[in-house]
Amino acid sequence: MLIRFVINNILSFGQQKELSMMANTRLKTCQEHVYPLGNLGILKLAAIYGANGAGKSNLIKALAMLKQMVLKEAIPMKLKNGQFKFQAHKEGEKQLLAIEFVEENTVLYYGIEILNGIICTEELYESGAGITEDKLIFERKTDENLRTSVLFSEEFEKEAKNQVLKEILLKEFVKPHKPILKLMADRENEALVLAKKAYTWFKSTLTIITPDVKAAGLVYSIETDKNFKRYIDQIMCAFHVGITGLSTQNEKIEDFFGWGNEVKCAEYIEKIEDSPQKRIQFRNKNGNYVLLVKENNEYFAKKLQILHKGGKDISAAFEIEEESDGTIRLLDLVPVFGDLIWHKKAYFIDEIERSLHPLLIKELVKKFSADKDTQGQLVFTTHESHLLDQEIFRQDEIWFAEKDSTGSTDLYSLNSFKEHKTIDIQKGYLNGRYGSIPFLGNLSDLNWHNYVTEK
Repeated sequence: MLIRFVINNILSFGQQKELSMMANTRLKTCQEHVYPLGNLGILKLAAIYGANGAGKSNLIKALAMLKQMVLKEAIPMKLKNGQFKFQAHKEGEKQLLAIEFVEENTVLYYGIEILNGIICTEELYESGAGITEDKLIFERKTDENLRTSVLFSEEFEKEAKNQVLKEILLKEFVKPHKPILKLMADRENEALVLAKKAYTWFKSTLTIITPDVKAAGLVYSIETDKNFKRYIDQIMCAFHVGITGLSTQNEKIEDFFGWGNEVKCAEYIEKIEDSPQKRIQFRNKNGNYVLLVKENNEYFAKKLQILHKGGKDISAAFEIEEESDGTIRLLDLVPVFGDLIWHKKAYFIDEIERSLHPLLIKELVKKFSADKDTQGQLVFTTHESHLLDQEIFRQDEIWFAEKDSTGSTDLYSLNSFKEHKTIDIQKGYLNGRYGSIPFLGNLSDLNWHNYVTEK
């Protein structure tokens, strides 16, 4: 679970802003949305609204860059070149990404400061969540001469053998431009167990879905998980988009690639063998979900098929490329909601409503909102005003992004307006009550015929 995410001097965020998922204890609506954590309440939902270009997607992009940085042990080029561009007078100001989260009932804080592609500060703490004192796990600093030092917890530092390990790490592995969270998570050291938890959160718990990201593992889940197969069949049928179920089509890998593509076939067989599970999955050039797998010493390609029922009870199987963009988007999102129901995952989705009918996405989010037995956390950006309903969201779960006079993204919650729980927030939003809507010029005065170029 995410508790809060802090960002500064990155993309459109010229000033420090924070997205908080801590519940306002004064609000008593939608209590099933609050996951208890000691004295804290963590929200399971957040929707971020804003005009085009306000910076909603930049928040998701910044979080994706932080995840990439941790997993790849390198600063992404987009982050190196991603300083806020309207503050030349503040040259030399550091970029900041900081995050507080929960992994296996442990609250952790991870923060990183970057200046000109160099990591000035990187720190990991077991967070006291504002109630008890934070406990240091590690803190690394790099000075202006590119000399790096690392301070560990008292438990780590008091062991003589750990001083030898520390010296080796500093001499051979710790570099000024590389984050060290993964490096610490890979150590078999009792004092660094929580570093493993932090790394696991970034690798497995946090999932980011941008408009071009597609669902992974759909074919494998349908093939191997009967409960998931029943879930996705039922929910796709419930949408009344003409689908009666999903299945897979199996064929030998040689037939899948076709004769004459022996080299390509051999490359994929090698990839299968290199995989610990003896399977790989991807989407082909037609957009179909494909699973390549080794079974009984043979190699197979398994493709997703969508079953439809026509007139006179005639059924037919369709390829993914024969489906509408909306149906394909549903196939990407439905597994996400299954994961959120059953597992303690944190999903961040940019443009959740893309290609979907407003009533459909509203019912899907509403179903998740009302479910008292969910496990996961969902944060998304959207323009869909139909979702602005206090029966679906608490006031502290609705956020707005808006550019200020300096071109910097401001981020604030509906909770700051202290609205009554019965007010029509959709109407208030569309009337500009909360800001973060587009301000258009008078398009009726635009004579675009003046700009047509003669052939």
